[in-house]
Amino acid sequence: MLHQTCDLGPIKGVTAKIKATPTGCEAEFRLDGGVDSIILPEPGPSVRTDDLWKTTCFEIFWQPIGGTYYREFNLSPSGRWAAYDFDSFREGMRDAPVDAISLSTSMGSVDGRGELVLRATISTDLPAPAQVALNAIVEHRDGGLQFWALAFPPGKAEFHSEACRQVIIERD
Repeated sequence: MLHQTCDLGPIKGVTAKIKATPTGCEAEFRLDGGVDSIILPEPGPSVRTDDLWKTTCFEIFWQPIGGTYYREFNLSPSGRWAAYDFDSFREGMRDAPVDAISLSTSMGSVDGRGELVLRATISTDLPAPAQVALNAIVEHRDGGLQFWALAFPPGKAEFHSEACRQVIIERD
């Protein structure tokens, strides 16, 4: 869903899916609409990079059920990524250990509408069962931002809130 304080803008919908794997997780994010009217970061090397959330970016928040600890992943269409661990809500932030993150981005058109798809394969220790959030930040060419999530807490868009973590992930 689009946060209530955001204008609809060029992106008309965001879909996301995620599944646990034996070595971490796989995720896919899809933007539908005027992809040519948003800012996409320049492609670059697949390296850990801070502040990716300041422009178009996708996020995963992974929290073990019943715990306060959580891990945040920032995944950029540029190929860059970041991963952080937190002890509790915005407390104790530090770089998270990651074995590997592989990102691929494609753009195209479906039924006359543009789309951007980012696929991520993340290799790292991720405890399960877990509650998970899938979020998107979309920057418009006019500088406006859209915030997309499965759910939001009351008030401003706060992706670190447990209220956003609406998917339950278990391992087989």
